[in-house]
Amino acid sequence: MDFKPRVSKAVRHFWKVRTQQYTTQGSATGKKDAGNRSAVTGGKHLDGFIRLLTELLSEAGLPDSSIHVGATTLPGYFRPTKNWDLLVVVDGMLLASIELKAHVGPSFGNNFNNRVEEALGNSADLLTAYREGKFKPSQRPWLGWMILLEDTPKSTTPVRVDEPHFEVFSEFKEASYAKRYELFCERLMRERLYDGVCLLLSDKTGGLKGAYGEPNPEFGFTVFATSLTAHAIAYARLRDPK
Repeated sequence: MDFKPRVSKAVRHFWKVRTQQYTTQGSATGKKDAGNRSAVTGGKHLDGFIRLLTELLSEAGLPDSSIHVGATTLPGYFRPTKNWDLLVVVDGMLLASIELKAHVGPSFGNNFNNRVEEALGNSADLLTAYREGKFKPSQRPWLGWMILLEDTPKSTTPVRVDEPHFEVFSEFKEASYAKRYELFCERLMRERLYDGVCLLLSDKTGGLKGAYGEPNPEFGFTVFATSLTAHAIAYARLRDPK
């Protein structure tokens, strides 16, 4: 399937909402959050992607009642609960769990590490809870992670790394934050921490027109969506073999 028009629509929604939130935030008080925080604290900027994924799951044959974007709390193993962005719970089984993130400047260094730590922790927490039988009778749920990164010189220019005691892996040397995210996605999949990952790049000017890029087709939206919908279709046919 050609997902590009639908992804472009979600990208346009993302930048439109961020722009509106930054413009209107603080209009009542006369105060704005520092930097771009006002465009984050408003929320809803990734709703276009959530809407797209829910549509794909419904088209795959799953009942709409099984696709959750509101009540998305799951028990964890290292913490009591975790709220996900999208869950599929059908016939009492956890079929899929997805987390969506965005990373827009001006700060990329600390925020990159935060995104990495969150993604690793969420996977370890859910998969360990699954191993311990918390989601019985579920089979291993499909676990997805998706991020939209701002395409800007600060995210695409090589970055120096500190090596005061030991050398970092060579592939991280002079790697931009965009390249670091690409390597991160690759390792999430190689280590089977997620079943699908997606990395999109977009800048505000082009993004408001729906433009985006995929630095590595292996982690593009088509592969991500195909894996998710194949998992959904397989279960939909299993529960209704007609």
